[in-house]
Amino acid sequence: MEEPNKIYIGNLDFGMSEEDLRNVMAEKGLNPKDVKVIKDKMSGRSKGFGFAEFENEEETQNAIDTLNGQEINGRAVQVNKARKMQPRRDNFGGRGGGGGFRR
Repeated sequence: MEEPNKIYIGNLDFGMSEEDLRNVMAEKGLNPKDVKVIKDKMSGRSKGFGFAEFENEEETQNAIDTLNGQEINGRAVQVNKARKMQPRRDNFGGRGGGGGFRR
């Protein structure tokens, strides 16, 4: 299921900050109301993707059309409508997987 007025931006440079991404969008005439670059919880380093939210469907589609395939910091970004996060299965515990002590 898609998130209304929210886009996914993939293949970002790992050094890109939210401010950097907002500035790139401003240079292209885009004015998102929110920008988020997703970071690794342990290292704090960017995971190479982020999200931006816009006021309405027209601005959202304009952002997709403007950014998709464009080169940002030497990387061609992939941009499309964001989808709602699917619940993850808990892969901890349970059977199998090895890693236990064996004699």
